[in-house]
Amino acid sequence: MRRKDDILWKGILEDVFDDFLCFLNPDASDIFDFDKGFEFLDKELEQVFPPEKDEYSPKVIDKLVKVFTKSGNEEWILVHIEVQGQYQKDFGSRMFTYFYRILDKYQKPIVAYAIFTEANTKERSDHFTLDFMGTSLRYTFNTYKIASQSDEELMASDNPFALVVLTVKAALAGKNIKDTDEKDELLFALKLKLAKLLLTRQIAKEKIRVLMNFLKYYVRFENPDINTKFEQEVKNLTERSTTMGIEELLLDRAEKQGIQKGIEKGIQKGKQEGKREEAITIARELKKEGLTSEFIAKTTKLSVEEIEKL
Repeated sequence: MRRKDDILWKGILEDVFDDFLCFLNPDASDIFDFDKGFEFLDKELEQVFPPEKDEYSPKVIDKLVKVFTKSGNEEWILVHIEVQGQYQKDFGSRMFTYFYRILDKYQKPIVAYAIFTEANTKERSDHFTLDFMGTSLRYTFNTYKIASQSDEELMASDNPFALVVLTVKAALAGKNIKDTDEKDELLFALKLKLAKLLLTRQIAKEKIRVLMNFLKYYVRFENPDINTKFEQEVKNLTERSTTMGIEELLLDRAEKQGIQKGIEKGIQKGKQEGKREEAITIARELKKEGLTSEFIAKTTKLSVEEIEKL
């Protein structure tokens, strides 16, 4: 795994960590208390498992996250994530070593995930075992093989992390194409398709930004001129100028959904009559449509705090 991919994975796991948990655990919202946030323990992880100094060794991305549960007693657990682009024979042993060192340090429940980003679809082991003269041990962890996932199911998912998986799959699509022009042509088509998909999803503004950046930098072209072409296409998609951004994109989408008429009417009436109640009414309607508090705040001139209390 190239160094740039390492950095991108570390960032995106933090940016959409709540979506990651929900993506791999359908009942995550019933187990974890998302309102209490997360604590990323990267420095603590390096203390129990120092990174390899050899820059040529296979890259493994490690994350350790403190997550609160809904047990009612301020209970928290640790989520250990490994992202590996090149499989290692001793990977299971490595996962177990992480487990017992983390357990020894924190004495808390641990849930572990291994995400494989290699191009092949070969299944990888989800456990580590030891057995000698009646003494045995089996450590099992969760695995997720990106190359084996269904494009159709991922595109049908409304979870933002599905777009992360689709982005990685898109990057893998050109691995076996030797002709650089042909490779760039394929990657461009896939990358633009994902950009269009992202911009049609009801996702918070900040997550749209980080997901678009992940897509932009993870799927790379051989010809740098194609990057300029892609940037222009995205600009055309969002109809963005120096003063137009994601909020305006959402506004445009709202208009297509028939919401804009009500927004304009409410804003105009509010200006004419100075009635704050009108803005509150509009805000309630927009919340029902699933728009973000930030977008509603900009549209109605109410504060995000006021909107979240409605």
